[in-house]
Amino acid sequence: MKRDIDIFLQNWKNEENRKVLLLRGARQVGKTYSVREFGKKFNYFLEVNFESNRSIHSIFEGDKDPQEICNKLSTFFNIPINDGETLLFFDEIQACLPAISSLRFFYENRPDLHLIAAGSLLEFALSELPSFGVGRIESVFLYPLSFDEFLQATNEDKLLELKQMSNPLKSLEKIFHDKLIQYLRKFMLTGGLPEVVDTFIRTGDLFKSQTVLDNLITGLNDDFAKYKNKVPVTRIRDLFNAVVFQSGGNFMYSRVDGNYNYSQLREARDLLEMAGLIYIVVHSSANGLPLGSETNPKKFKIILYDHGISQRILGLDFSKQLLLGNFDFVNKGNIAEQFVGNELIKYSGKNLRPYLYFWQREKRGSMAEVDYIIQKEENIVPLEVKSGTTGKMQSLRLLMVEKKMKTGVRVSLENFCKYENIDVYPLYAISNMIR
Repeated sequence: MKRDIDIFLQNWKNEENRKVLLLRGARQVGKTYSVREFGKKFNYFLEVNFESNRSIHSIFEGDKDPQEICNKLSTFFNIPINDGETLLFFDEIQACLPAISSLRFFYENRPDLHLIAAGSLLEFALSELPSFGVGRIESVFLYPLSFDEFLQATNEDKLLELKQMSNPLKSLEKIFHDKLIQYLRKFMLTGGLPEVVDTFIRTGDLFKSQTVLDNLITGLNDDFAKYKNKVPVTRIRDLFNAVVFQSGGNFMYSRVDGNYNYSQLREARDLLEMAGLIYIVVHSSANGLPLGSETNPKKFKIILYDHGISQRILGLDFSKQLLLGNFDFVNKGNIAEQFVGNELIKYSGKNLRPYLYFWQREKRGSMAEVDYIIQKEENIVPLEVKSGTTGKMQSLRLLMVEKKMKTGVRVSLENFCKYENIDVYPLYAISNMIR
């Protein structure tokens, strides 16, 4: 399965002033698989899993000398660790804090060694360390597959190339637009988690992919027990489910099941955000850059990290709509808005955790709202999501006039086109707009 991270890793491999790479992201987004595939480009590959092999922890206690650590690991696994020839992979490194602390010394004392570390709950571990290897370690964030990666996984490279060459002034031929819509329907059902996508590609059976989603949801719920001992699992689960059912609107703590106060739910929210399972969409006044300079923390939305997980928890039965060629299901549970938010995250830079913003008129009684506000170069661009091919753009136009914005964006099921100063991008073409 080809992914954008593959190109990034290859470039990292060839860099002269290479830093230790720390691969971060939620569980099941493909970190381990991507590194293992990348390891095939080396003469030797040594994988150390700190969760499944607890005895290895003793090697990292005390002295953090990289040479000594490598000698012991090489002896234990009977695999050479040679600069330029071996990829050393520390997986689930959050389970061993001394191993995280040792990373900075590898950069200083073994700069020619290719070392990648990865973990799913790294934010929790890093918060317990007094210091981290600033300037010595490069963090890279990995997310579920984007729609572009989904097309690559289905071997539709030519179709992807054709899509990437299109824009509001150069629409696609209807036959190719319709084909991309068909793939988008399937992607809406599978989501972007690699195991689910792989199951669909191998079997061609969307219903089997839904079974995999069910198993992953069960695994997510089991993982909540690992997040923090002082936070009850039930509280985290209740907030997690509330995120799904409140998607698309301002999040209300009062609508979370259970008898919890604000501070308890805020703590659970922070844990889920640290784990990479939710993204916060913050209200911005959109008066100028940076967008985060004028925000209202009391107004925010929350979206789940994968739209496939969301639709499965919502219990939406899309089989009839899929067979009938009806795309109305994206209206249910605000899946279209969440999908766009997920795509915006995935196409952002890999080295920083991105932020999402929306706009809502603060005048009493006003219902005007624009789904997302993004920065493109030195400009603020409002983005309105429509799940169909029709719909008014009153809020979008109101914001543009009020803030004197030159260009707006509408995302819908329409083909690429333009309405005066509003560019229209299909739902499947978020990457065209960002890149």
